[in-house]
Amino acid sequence: QPQLVESGGGFVQPGGSLRLSCAASGFSFDYYTIGWFRQAPGKEREGVSCITKYDDNTNYADSVRGRFTISRDSAKSIVYLQMSNLKPEDTALYYCAAGGSVSESTWWATPMYDYWGHGTQVTVSS
Repeated sequence: QPQLVESGGGFVQPGGSLRLSCAASGFSFDYYTIGWFRQAPGKEREGVSCITKYDDNTNYADSVRGRFTISRDSAKSIVYLQMSNLKPEDTALYYCAAGGSVSESTWWATPMYDYWGHGTQVTVSS
């Protein structure tokens, strides 16, 4: 059964760093694009970043480009999201998702993804 489990969230002060992990099981990890999304209270879920299947191309939302880095460890079936210079507006529940047919032009669209984790909370506050 396909499963995604996020970890690594927590409480951090502005300017701090966190590394999120997304551990996958129950499906062919290398054949899926993995995306990170976030949802703050009262807001829609938004795409943060993705790493594509086969060639590991990466995409980022404008709001995080230059501060966040996504990477994939295929041997462990884990995708990481390294987050640096965190800001209060980064506070949200962070989800990872896997999509077998995600196109790079619509990587941010939630309907493109087949499997979702339950999320890990990131809180940035002084």
